[in-house]
Amino acid sequence: METRQNIRVTQSQRMQLNLGLQASIKLLKADAGGLTRFLEEQAAENPRLVLDAPPQDPADWSPRWERAFSGGGLDPDLAAGVGPSLMAHVTEKIAAMDLRGPELRVAGLLAEALEPTGWLGCALDVVAGQAGVPYGLAETVLARLQRIEPAGLFARSLSECLLLQAVEAGVDDTVLRGVLLHLDLMAAGDVARLSRLLAVPADEVQARFRVIRRFDPKPGAHFSALSAQVREPDLIVRKRVEGWVVSLNRSSLPSMSVSAGRGDGRGAARAVIRLVESRNATLLRIGADVLRRQEAALESGLSALRPLTMGDVADALGLHESTVSRVVAGTSIDTPRGTLWLRHLFSVKVGASHSAAALRAMLADLVRREDARKPLSDAALAQALSDGGALVARRTVAKYRDTLGIPAAHRRRKT
Repeated sequence: METRQNIRVTQSQRMQLNLGLQASIKLLKADAGGLTRFLEEQAAENPRLVLDAPPQDPADWSPRWERAFSGGGLDPDLAAGVGPSLMAHVTEKIAAMDLRGPELRVAGLLAEALEPTGWLGCALDVVAGQAGVPYGLAETVLARLQRIEPAGLFARSLSECLLLQAVEAGVDDTVLRGVLLHLDLMAAGDVARLSRLLAVPADEVQARFRVIRRFDPKPGAHFSALSAQVREPDLIVRKRVEGWVVSLNRSSLPSMSVSAGRGDGRGAARAVIRLVESRNATLLRIGADVLRRQEAALESGLSALRPLTMGDVADALGLHESTVSRVVAGTSIDTPRGTLWLRHLFSVKVGASHSAAALRAMLADLVRREDARKPLSDAALAQALSDGGALVARRTVAKYRDTLGIPAAHRRRKT
């Protein structure tokens, strides 16, 4: 049998995004921090792109946590009726500590560094450097913050998170600490090796396993995810004489220009500036349209949110729905009621006229105002919502209650 080799030439078509379109899509998804990092990378590669420090106009926006610390507590409407966010919770606790000067500065930076899990997302020496204080002072402040309930917040690792909970529960001992130093062996279930390393009987190791498994490795995950972290927002909305006005937060972005003189790179620098300006214009258009439709929520809280989809906004502005989705993905907006994620102002319609987000806010408000000795059952909550004009089924209430992290009635009862 003879084998022959043939060479064939074929044609095919495929779509491929050019570099400019790829960069445009990347910028649409970027928040203020991501956009700043992108610009810094571009400026490092192209010296013709000049970045200046963002304008610091205190009339634009001042970090809400600074006002909270000086005023004795965070704006109670920050979470807009759905239970406090992790940032709102720790900010309120920090405000009650009566910290001053450098200690307050360190506490603010540590709060900003919190991850949604409740762990610190930044090394302590970095925080100390940012605050301009000795490492020992930062460590002292951190130790105070680690006493904030629930235990485990502000941990720098999983083992520290679990240890903080063990100390709070009064079950901390040498054997448990030894197990926490070897979590890899615990995960593998290697009781025999841990027993040899710690020089204790295997049943002692097993007992510590059972204790540790009762702890929560992510104590921050139980807080409301609705409120954005207290950070410089991308948009600002304020009520003026002419009504609600939406603007870009210029203080969160560096100003851009092209360096004088001739040479390569000037065209590329102008292209980057055009991309950013296009991104900002699109962000402002979408933000203004969303907030125009949700003025009632700005006035009265999230219980007044109207049903709104990204398709509604895309059709009104002549954009693709995917463009709206990318823009709102990481965008935060500072309102008189707190810093919120723009994407949380979208909500599907439930029943005749209410949005799902509004129903969740109303449900959380009912639970917050209930008698703790006689908490409302899901059926009673459904009836209360229906009496208020929001017809919902008991199973819908149960689903929303789980979404908000609200325990069942028998677990909420306090004697």
